[in-house]
Amino acid sequence: MPVQGLDHINIRTTDVMASVRFYEDVLGLKYTAGPLVRGHQGHWLCDSSGNAIIHLREKSTYSPATGSIDHIALRADGQDEMVRRLEARGIEFKVAEGLLPGITQVFFIDPHGIPFEIQFSR
Repeated sequence: MPVQGLDHINIRTTDVMASVRFYEDVLGLKYTAGPLVRGHQGHWLCDSSGNAIIHLREKSTYSPATGSIDHIALRADGQDEMVRRLEARGIEFKVAEGLLPGITQVFFIDPHGIPFEIQFSR
């Protein structure tokens, strides 16, 4: 039973639609309503292949996650577009080249305090 890959990340939020707008605007993901699970509407953000890689879960109050996860890393195309999107929204970011061979990375923090790393092939 080998693992085939990462399926999705579930993020808790007090404002689902603000979170949807952020991930659509910054990462270019597409929103779709997920299934109703235990009486709660699912909120999914899909990549360019239609995979629901981010699931949003509504919470009535904000509470930061606990645990040992350091960041979320995604692969993408269009580094210049990503940088423009971040700049247009006033989101602080860092670009790193040469940390990994053939990869440029863009680092930023989302509205939930989650560090993101977006990798682009050079």
